[in-house]
Amino acid sequence: MIVQACINGARPADFHPALPLDAEAMARDAVASIAAGAAELHVHARGADRQESLAPDAMDRTIAALRCACPGTLIGVSTGAWIEKDDLRTLVAISSWRELPDYASVNLSETAAPVVMESLRQRGIGIEAGLASIADAERLVGLDHGGRVLRVLIEISEQTIDQAFAVADGIEKVLERAGIRRSLLLHGENATVWQFVERAAARQLSTRVGLEDGKELPDGSMAAGNAALVAAAVGIYRRVW
Repeated sequence: MIVQACINGARPADFHPALPLDAEAMARDAVASIAAGAAELHVHARGADRQESLAPDAMDRTIAALRCACPGTLIGVSTGAWIEKDDLRTLVAISSWRELPDYASVNLSETAAPVVMESLRQRGIGIEAGLASIADAERLVGLDHGGRVLRVLIEISEQTIDQAFAVADGIEKVLERAGIRRSLLLHGENATVWQFVERAAARQLSTRVGLEDGKELPDGSMAAGNAALVAAAVGIYRRVW
C-alpha cells in the first residue's frame, strides 16, 4: 500500500505554475514528493519543446535525472498512444531507451496495448495495466496478462462520484472473477481525486496523487505543488491507519 506521485502527466504548461516540464524540474519535484511521503514516481518525459515524448533523448535525460535525484526510488512512465501518435513510433522508442524506467503504464483501452506490453517485457520493464472501464478489465483477462503485470491501475475518469465508484467496483468484480490477484492502485482525477484517496486508504489499496490528476487539496484550495498533494494523501492514510 503506497502513495505514488504523478507529477505532470499530459497537463499543459498553464495548468499550474509549479508543473514540472523538464528533467531538472521533475527531479526537484521528485525529491520534494519523496520527502513528503511518496513511495514511487510516475512521470511523463518532455522533449526540448516541453511536449510529452517517448523519444530516447527525452526519456533517457528524464530517467537519468530522477535516478540521480532519488536513488533507489521506483520510477514509472506512461506509454499513452497520444504521446507519439503512432504505434510504430512508440515501439521504436521503447526499443531505443538506454535509461530504463522500472515500470511503464499501458492503457488497455488502446489498440496496441498487447504489443506495447510485450515490448516492455522484452526490455525487462514492469507493466502497470491501466484499466479505466469494465471493458478494459475484460480485455486484460482475455489477453491472459492479468498474472503477468506488476500492478493493476484502476483509474477512473467519470466525474460523478456514484458513477465513478460503480465503474471501479465493476472493474474489481471482473478481476476477482478471473482470479487476478495483482497489487491494485486506485485513483480518480479532478473532481474525484480525494474521494478515491479516501476509498483506497480505507481498503488498504495504493493510490496516487499529483498534478497529473488534479491541483486542488482536499479543502478545495489550490495546492502549492506536487509535494503538498502528496503530503495531504499521506495524511489521509495516517489518519485511517
